[in-house]
Amino acid sequence: MSTFAFGTYRVSDENLLHIEALKEAIEAGVRLIDTSTNYSDGGAERAIAKVMALFEDDIRDEIKIVSKFGYIQGSNLTQHKETPFEDVVEYSPTCYHSIAKSFLQRELTESLKRLQLNSLDCYLIHNPEYFIYEALKKEMPRDAMLDTMFERIYEAFVGLEEEVKEGRINSYGISSNSFAKAESDPEFLPYDDLITLAQKAARAVGNAEHSFTTVELPINLLEREGLKCAAWAKRNGLRVLSNRPLNAQKDGLMYRLAEYDESKDYYHTLNELLEICDNEQLRPLYNLIEQMDMNKHKFGFIGEYDSFLVSQILPHIKKTIEKIPQEVLDVLLEYIDRFLREYRDMVAYESSKMTKTALKKYFEGCEVKMQECALRFLLEIDDIESIIVGMRKPSYVQEVMALKS
Repeated sequence: MSTFAFGTYRVSDENLLHIEALKEAIEAGVRLIDTSTNYSDGGAERAIAKVMALFEDDIRDEIKIVSKFGYIQGSNLTQHKETPFEDVVEYSPTCYHSIAKSFLQRELTESLKRLQLNSLDCYLIHNPEYFIYEALKKEMPRDAMLDTMFERIYEAFVGLEEEVKEGRINSYGISSNSFAKAESDPEFLPYDDLITLAQKAARAVGNAEHSFTTVELPINLLEREGLKCAAWAKRNGLRVLSNRPLNAQKDGLMYRLAEYDESKDYYHTLNELLEICDNEQLRPLYNLIEQMDMNKHKFGFIGEYDSFLVSQILPHIKKTIEKIPQEVLDVLLEYIDRFLREYRDMVAYESSKMTKTALKKYFEGCEVKMQECALRFLLEIDDIESIIVGMRKPSYVQEVMALKS
């Protein structure tokens, strides 16, 4: 049976709730933490260091930390524009990518500093398929694309074997969404030859055996193609980590495989804010809140709302309140903050109702919440060693860890 690992995507060292959740997870028996250099621009790794400092050496020695490199975002992107990194794929204006050996070395150094460690249990190449995405846009022939892709992976493996030799990592691997694609999908990343590449890299460095130990990929109730990769990995003695257990893709849509309770305070906070905004000066904000209320059931996935909040709602709110006197603004912001928290809960509730209806056939016979059915499905898969779950609240930790009892 699989075990649960703590996923730190969107975890920040500045959020006390995240710190408490990770602490509680360790106390509940979690012994694997998954992170990455780009999560919260390094904040996730700093959060791990904060929590690890709360435990005695015997507990810390039991905990394995897996981190990843590859993304160039946030402060890294600013650095790249000043002093360019090597072999960079420019995926979007806010997201570049590199698996060059020099970038690997730099990122590992920074990760170890943030984690306050001398060595890392496992270091993963994070989604190397960004090169494939770029090659497809350029209409590169598939054979040439894959040849170049594997040359890039081999060079990274050499760098990782060197880090094993230096003692800065104990092992390495690849985390790839493309492992979970169908073989016919142009974005599929073949994995059959990875061990051969690792053996070749180990020989080049002078290591007696390769240290390629781990693959990480999305596997969940809807996305099962990755089970083929998991079976291959298991046959070859590799560790399989599954991610996105509750964030599933199907037919181009994202679904959150979880149920949420309806907010009991939503309509109270909504009416309070509307009452405050019912004047000429705040009429634009009043209209926005009304529109939000009417559209709260139209988000198919809570992550869709989170993106919309950052890109559309918050900039609009900022514009409507920029001329409000400070003494009024302080009070108004408290009401807005309360409303947005309750609104998100309502969006989660409404979207989970739609998800359960849309995916009815997947949950036939499920007499408990969707998240429990989805996680129990993964717990029974022998080829998966650890299921990485984002547990950013202590209540999430308690709910997830109860499934192991």
